[in-house]
Amino acid sequence: MRLLLIEDYPPLREFLSQGLREAGFAVDASADGEEGLWYARSNEYDAVILDLMLPKMDGLELLRRLRSGGCKTHVLILTARDTVEDRIRGLNCGGDDYLVKPFVFGELLARVRALVRRQYAAKDPVIRVADLEIDTLARTVRRGGPASPLTAKEFAILELLAIRAGQVVSRTDLWEHVYEFDSEAMSNVVEVYIAHLRRKIDRPGLSPLIHTRRGQGYVLGEAP
Repeated sequence: MRLLLIEDYPPLREFLSQGLREAGFAVDASADGEEGLWYARSNEYDAVILDLMLPKMDGLELLRRLRSGGCKTHVLILTARDTVEDRIRGLNCGGDDYLVKPFVFGELLARVRALVRRQYAAKDPVIRVADLEIDTLARTVRRGGPASPLTAKEFAILELLAIRAGQVVSRTDLWEHVYEFDSEAMSNVVEVYIAHLRRKIDRPGLSPLIHTRRGQGYVLGEAP
């Protein structure tokens, strides 16, 4: 899953970027409101983490422009503004959640994960597709036995396929949701990871769950 972090304080921006990446997210980070708005309009994100006191463009103005432009991505407002009026203003401008600094990283991570699940109407952090079980909190995958060890990118691709189970997910969608803006990964990397997942998930003796739709993308689910 891919996040946009808009935070102008370098130590906090770097801390959050590293922590979120270690938690399995791809993260694009911006230090000001104008650049943050450009990122948000130019790419598809699973959630946005937004500071309010930003240079060049205030976070609330950025949020208003996003919503007026039709952007429906869930936004977590992360700010030192802690009055009730500030919370009301942020939520009324289109924010989906509000977290006040200082905060505990574990709480921010839980809120971000909840927003991503809400983005896809998935309440349960454990996703089940046929006999495949994906625990998005423990980052484990089981199918007919012990947990299958996946790399971070393998898990990210499988999670997106699972959260959209039964739907065709294009190679472009997979790329955009698991790689950052400045990624230099090769163009065929999605196909490589799908091949790895098939060896780990669609093992001999089990019915295939990962299906290719030629010219369209991939579908996770039981064969029709």
